[in-house]
Amino acid sequence: MRLVPVTTVAMLTAGGLAPCLSSAVGGLIERYSAIAPDVRVIAYRNGYAGLLTGDSVEVDDRLRAVAGRLHGFGGSPIGNSRVKLTNAGDCMKRGLVREGEDPLHVAAEQLRRDGVDVLHTIGGDDTNGTAADLAAYLRGNGYELTVVGLPKTIDNDVIPIRQSLGAWTAAEQGALYARNIIAEHSSNPRMLVVHEVMGRNCGWLTAATALAHHQWVKGAGFTEWLENSAERWDVHGVFVPERPFDIADEARRLRDIMDRDDGVNLFISEGAGVREIVAAMEAAGDEVPRDPFGHVKLDKVNPGAWFAKQFAEALGAEKVLVQKSGYFSRSAPANAADLALIRRCTDFAVDAALRGESGVIGEDEERGDELRAIEFERIAGGKAFDTATPWFTELLRDIGQA
Repeated sequence: MRLVPVTTVAMLTAGGLAPCLSSAVGGLIERYSAIAPDVRVIAYRNGYAGLLTGDSVEVDDRLRAVAGRLHGFGGSPIGNSRVKLTNAGDCMKRGLVREGEDPLHVAAEQLRRDGVDVLHTIGGDDTNGTAADLAAYLRGNGYELTVVGLPKTIDNDVIPIRQSLGAWTAAEQGALYARNIIAEHSSNPRMLVVHEVMGRNCGWLTAATALAHHQWVKGAGFTEWLENSAERWDVHGVFVPERPFDIADEARRLRDIMDRDDGVNLFISEGAGVREIVAAMEAAGDEVPRDPFGHVKLDKVNPGAWFAKQFAEALGAEKVLVQKSGYFSRSAPANAADLALIRRCTDFAVDAALRGESGVIGEDEERGDELRAIEFERIAGGKAFDTATPWFTELLRDIGQA
């Protein structure tokens, strides 16, 4: 635990966007202003890129007075980037460090110069894993830094955190996006609509988005006249990475729906089918595009288009529409459920920081869902969605997907 008072706190947001970043920044500022108003607060711009280059801004009295307004916005007020401090080659290529420099050392020296006692990282497992690397480096070099992370990921796939910040909102917004896109079915007969939802390894967001849309359909009050019918607007298939499927079997089932209703609507996780797509690219000798963390760049391999190609001919589709809701849903302001969770987590994060307690704040599934500072070494990404979850199996039964 901390033996000296906290004088300077820094924060950064990193990775992709989620409907929690702006609110989390606002919540941290509000909490420090309420219980430790003399603590200096700075923000590094554009995530770890700003830390490496020393690009920071002071949280002054004017901002403290209006920080609550940040709860009403999406995006991040301090900017994001994807930077891995242990990937020196990528950091040098991007001009963040000079040749031969260790990014961990550069970041550590910047924190020393800024006199930072506490660093708040708001991001997913990669962001918080990088924070853990940095904290370990600092400890090994005689500089104690309290690092308190907040779990941001719309995939809801951080181990062992029950619910990551922003995921509920992303599902709600994805369903809103789907509602308007699926209305396009009336623009053409025998229409195949493929709604591609973000989710690299975890299908939770796709499943939760499909459920939210299905629930809207059930309560929407259609006239049941021609194209304005619940069956025509509903989701007809949900495909997630965790659940194997047979394309031929699914094509036969969906062909019956196409023949009956003149259209099919699919919700597909962008991570579904990636193994098959990557294997095909590698077999053909094509380069598989990857980010600095080694992840396949899903926007480059385009799983939604691959699925559409597999199904279009088998379903006899006259027109195929593939639409991605990721950027729409991840940039939204947090909804009421997420705002409540964010508030609990930011309050706990500040309290933990002032105690000198490092970790990632979340409800620990391996500790009875207790809200606590979870040890960095226990944080990992890629938590699989449990496809035996009752609400998901009920959804599949409702739409007739075996």
